[in-house]
Amino acid sequence: MPWSTPTLKDTRRMVRDNVTAMVQGAAMVGNNVLRVICDATAGMARLVLEYLDWLAKQIMVDTAETEWLDRHGQIWLVNADGSKGRKQPTLAFGTVTVTGTEGAVVPAYSVLVSDNNLSYETLQLTYVGTGPTNVPVRALDGGPDGNLDPGDNIAFDSAPPGVDDAAVVVNVTGGAPEENDDDLRTRVLLRIQQPPMGGDKTDYIQWTLAVPGVTRAWSYPLEMGIGTVSVRFMMDDLRADNDGFPLPPDVDVVRAYLDTVRPVAVKDFFVVAPLPYPIDHIIYGLDPDTPATREELTLNLRKMFDLRTKPSQAWYRAWSEEAVSETANVFSFDLALAADGGTGRHVNMPAPGYMATLGNITYLAA
Repeated sequence: MPWSTPTLKDTRRMVRDNVTAMVQGAAMVGNNVLRVICDATAGMARLVLEYLDWLAKQIMVDTAETEWLDRHGQIWLVNADGSKGRKQPTLAFGTVTVTGTEGAVVPAYSVLVSDNNLSYETLQLTYVGTGPTNVPVRALDGGPDGNLDPGDNIAFDSAPPGVDDAAVVVNVTGGAPEENDDDLRTRVLLRIQQPPMGGDKTDYIQWTLAVPGVTRAWSYPLEMGIGTVSVRFMMDDLRADNDGFPLPPDVDVVRAYLDTVRPVAVKDFFVVAPLPYPIDHIIYGLDPDTPATREELTLNLRKMFDLRTKPSQAWYRAWSEEAVSETANVFSFDLALAADGGTGRHVNMPAPGYMATLGNITYLAA
């Protein structure tokens, strides 16, 4: 049987029995001195045992808490940006348009402030043209809060002479959050269980996961022929508004990094984003059919897709049924996948690289 920390009651009994044996059967009556000493010793022993039990969990990656998990990461992992361990938040980059007197100068490192009070800086000296002029900027603080949508307002903290205070966002993206414990733990365990092999399938996965913002990755040797390697990846947090699918600039960043670490002998090398393939669901006779139930059901289906999907993987109806069944208080339902006409048990992807995603959910009476 596996060892476990004894309870305080068991520790007291063991200490009392041990002392009784050493002093030839002295009785532990009431609150005599011997019993008080035994109980105090048992309490201290219990604390030591609890600490050792906790410490034993910290030295193992799969049970380590955040502070110790970071230490494991520092030992095992080197990221794409040269840092070690947990991937840190990244800065959002992009473009804003400014207006003002033609020929006015926008110096590099001029500070702008967004509506949510985050600061940005310009990246190069720019002259204002006859109309709105593009100026490259980056956030001064890392993380997804630095991402801005096209058309958002932003203004100079102190506008340069001849330049209007207000500016307009063209696009500012790329701010990724700090890596969470689950993703960090997965990378450390993968590094330990699959050590570097000079460019095998797992190496490409680990290299891709080292890029900030990447949360899942897959590699496919020989997919495009002998001597070729294809890599696909997802950015579930950074590109949450795109269902986690990376954008072309993200693909360029990953390709550029992999070009610095992959073997030069690879004949052809491809980095591509997976292609979404929505799977529509029809749910019959949901009981109870309430807004709260529908909301939780949708959330559970999304979690199941995140857990099960990967490029070219068929989607099984049983997985959807499992997600619906796990919804609290659901008593009965029937389910069909619209893509297979509701008659089959799974939906195949139309071509390599397609990846199942949750489509529309239609609710019908039984």
